[in-house]
Amino acid sequence: MFQSLSKNLEKAIKSLKGQGRITEINIASTIKEIRRSLVQADVHYKVAKQVTDAIKQKAIGTNVLTSVSPGQLFTKLVQDALTDLMGGMHSEVRLTGHPAIILVAGLQGAGKTTLTAKLAHYYKKKNKTPLLVACDVYRPAATDQLKKLGTELNVSVYTEPEEKNPHTIAQNAIQAAKQNAIDLVIVDTAGRLAIDKEMMQEIRMLKESLKPSETLFVVDAMAGQDAVTTAQAFNEQLNFDGVVLTKLDGDARGGAALSIRSMVDKPIKFISTGEKMQDLDLFHPDRMASRILGMGDVISFVERAEEVYNEEQQRRLEQKIKTNQFNLEDLVKQIEQIKKIGNLKEIVSMLPGLGKITQDLPLDEDVFKSCEVIIASMTPKERKNPHIIDRSRRERIARGSGTTIQEVNQLLKQFDLIYKMMKKVHKEGPSFFSSLPGLFKKVR
Repeated sequence: MFQSLSKNLEKAIKSLKGQGRITEINIASTIKEIRRSLVQADVHYKVAKQVTDAIKQKAIGTNVLTSVSPGQLFTKLVQDALTDLMGGMHSEVRLTGHPAIILVAGLQGAGKTTLTAKLAHYYKKKNKTPLLVACDVYRPAATDQLKKLGTELNVSVYTEPEEKNPHTIAQNAIQAAKQNAIDLVIVDTAGRLAIDKEMMQEIRMLKESLKPSETLFVVDAMAGQDAVTTAQAFNEQLNFDGVVLTKLDGDARGGAALSIRSMVDKPIKFISTGEKMQDLDLFHPDRMASRILGMGDVISFVERAEEVYNEEQQRRLEQKIKTNQFNLEDLVKQIEQIKKIGNLKEIVSMLPGLGKITQDLPLDEDVFKSCEVIIASMTPKERKNPHIIDRSRRERIARGSGTTIQEVNQLLKQFDLIYKMMKKVHKEGPSFFSSLPGLFKKVR
């Protein structure tokens, strides 16, 4: 989402390299480039000016330590300014009441129904018992979609196909939740335009009757400045508690994510970065600022990985690496685990140094397919002992997998590099991340 902005900011800050100190003169062009980069990324021009003015004021009044270059210091100032712009600190989601109620609102096509299911998945992992409520009485497919997602998640969905009043459906759902010891009710509502007075009156009345602990406004991050305008209009009518940005895995400029907090004065609480149910994260302004500046977000990466890997799995993997027993069967298992963590582009953007290297690569689910097909065409003995795969075996594997011998050779080279990488992780721990860019270049 922020690739273009990241590239432009890096280019702007690079102009300070070689400077002995920060002065109003030598940062003038840098400030100008940062402002231009923000506006090009669809950040509101008033917000862009506010941010760059704050950066300039802090930069000129800051002493540069002998151990820190002006470029490094300026990067930190930009990071702080972006963090402040997006809210400064993470804003907690309030879940009060018995049951707690989350009301989801927004435009059509913003991803509300999918987001409702993602919230259920998220809170189910937090030991909540969620109930999804289908209150979109205008789009029949919305109820069917919610029921399908509920079945996949093993989460209950409350529907009343014959009832056309969302207030009645919601109130009946609350009663059902109380009777069945359900502690979280998530209400999906119809998409509506802020200019539609009748529909806005309906959602206002629904909020007043339910008194939800959280009212979340779902906005498509690819909508640009329209997203900010829509959020402002909805907030005037609904006074929502927080924003959820969806489709942050897209290729749009992403300025809405940077503008919306400042323009609407409501916190961003969640971000959605893909189609999978696990592609939902709490929004941390400092972590997002770090990623925009190409510095990664290892904390979020570790949090995601911990949800997938348990201690026993980690212990077994470490033991295999330690005893030189890691093989192609284990590689396939690790690929499956990586898929569970989330969108591959999003994962890569969290690792320091890799974002810039991989920004032009087609990093999606398909990147694993040929690898999995090739390994599936091997015998169990070959998967456990890759070193025995000679020329004739490679030719047979290529024919069986519908690939070329060059692709088989490439896979085996990549496996060797991945194995070395894992040995390095096991040996060096956190310091391993500094060597990732070099290793990834070799894989390419």
